[in-house]
Amino acid sequence: MCKINKKKVVVYATLSSNLHNNSSYIMKMPLFIRFLVFFYLFTFVASAQEKGVQRPKLVVGIVVDQMRWDYLYRYANRFGKDGFVRLLKQGFSNENCMINYLPAFTAPGHSCIYTGSVPALNGIAGNDWIDNQTKKSVYCTEDKLVQPIAGSKKAGQMSPANLLSTTITDELRLATNKRSKVFGFSLKDRGSILPAGHMANGAFWFDDSTGNFMTSSYYMSTLPNWLQAFNAANKVDSFLALDWNTYYPLNTYQQSLADQNAFEGFFKGESASTFPHLSHSFIGKDKGVIRKIPAGNSLTFQVATTCIKEEHLGESNTDFLCISLSSTDYIGHQYAPNSVEIEDTYIRLDKDIASFLQYLDNALGKGNYLIFLTADHGAAHNASYLKTELIPSGIADEKEAIKELKSYLIANFGSDSMVIGLENYQIVFNETFIAAQKLDRSLVRSKVMEWARNQVAVQFVVDMEHIRDAAVPTVIKERIINGYTPQRSGSIQLILNPAWYEAYSKTGTTHGTWNPYDAHIPLLWYGWHIPKGASNKEVYMTDISATLAALLHIQMPNACIGKPIFNN
Repeated sequence: MCKINKKKVVVYATLSSNLHNNSSYIMKMPLFIRFLVFFYLFTFVASAQEKGVQRPKLVVGIVVDQMRWDYLYRYANRFGKDGFVRLLKQGFSNENCMINYLPAFTAPGHSCIYTGSVPALNGIAGNDWIDNQTKKSVYCTEDKLVQPIAGSKKAGQMSPANLLSTTITDELRLATNKRSKVFGFSLKDRGSILPAGHMANGAFWFDDSTGNFMTSSYYMSTLPNWLQAFNAANKVDSFLALDWNTYYPLNTYQQSLADQNAFEGFFKGESASTFPHLSHSFIGKDKGVIRKIPAGNSLTFQVATTCIKEEHLGESNTDFLCISLSSTDYIGHQYAPNSVEIEDTYIRLDKDIASFLQYLDNALGKGNYLIFLTADHGAAHNASYLKTELIPSGIADEKEAIKELKSYLIANFGSDSMVIGLENYQIVFNETFIAAQKLDRSLVRSKVMEWARNQVAVQFVVDMEHIRDAAVPTVIKERIINGYTPQRSGSIQLILNPAWYEAYSKTGTTHGTWNPYDAHIPLLWYGWHIPKGASNKEVYMTDISATLAALLHIQMPNACIGKPIFNN
């Protein structure tokens, strides 16, 4: 802590009191003396305020989309010493950080990390949800009241309007009277918008139709000059031209299945899922392919690094940079955890992180910045692969399930209109129709639950209106409650058997459940005031923002239910 000269405090306080209580006192002073008095008085006050609260120059949040916790160790012998290993050895690792709500998807994950809250409170019930009043599907960051800036209308009508609570980034802006700057970057709109919060200086995401980073009129009327220049450099085509081959010789990828196997998806035009993946063939045709190769992460780091330089982040106040790396998620969905593609993706991500840390060292000075690295969710092993290893597993097809449910309802009630759909592993009822037709609401719900219990994929069926009576383990019950938003959630929750998940394809993988493969995430802390070490004590995603608030000496987000991880 800083040492304050108590004698000077008394002198300046007395002088300030005299100036306040006797306006003629100052007016009798010569002009030059008056100037010196004010100069030293306000310099001291500003200095005392600055030294009274110690904060890092820059906070950087890195969310690795779909990163399972075990990847830190599964690929440890493939990492260099300056990326993940540096964070682990020189920082602090919460080895047992869990998601404490459902569903484990991208939008709820990013929202929880930055609000310290859960869908029941922050309102982000999924990537999409069905509004129970309008009966319409809603995308998490859609906002028809704003306009796209430097991108397509489809990709650009986005804002944080659907997020009901503040974020830690909002709280930093509020605490510093908006002197702190906040920026968010991701290939996904939701990956930049939800972390950056309501008061951000800017949130930017990738537009497939142009190959540029864009924003919306919620933030600004035109892109910053530096971002216009970045876009004009056409870095996407430069990355695509390199193709995607393995970083190391293919035969060294011992943590993965054979490069050719039945559990992986294909790029359009490919006849096999093997390396190399010829991304150059998409130049001029589909810039969005950058999302599905590791270069998408490199591109995101490049634009974020450019922002640090051009916006002078960390030079005058404590600023906050939100980085969400989306390519890990797209690649995971296409190839699943046991693929060479995933192993290679994390090898390359390790190199990107090492380069980024080196940049921060040079730009801000080692120890002057604070980083946390985590994930929005994990991922399941491919169910078909698990079956070959005699592990019970399966895939539930949502479209087929809805078709079966509607047939069941028609057979029992002569109509299927009492159910709108199945979203986020929840059944959504059309309460307006049920009331208008004067149907027996309890009977309808009972029949639907009876149908659900007979589905081979389903382990528990939970009536949210009577959840206290649900015979499900307490830890699962708590996550169900935390994820339930009455206006945006279905009122019947389905819990699938372990290793079962909803998907439209037998290849690749997905996420969304309570199970450890989806809910156990990495949480690394590094840099300013972070001790070296690790802990296996269970902590939660909601604790991240609470910890940041404690470290920065600012208020927690207004719906935060987390607790600070560090005691000091």
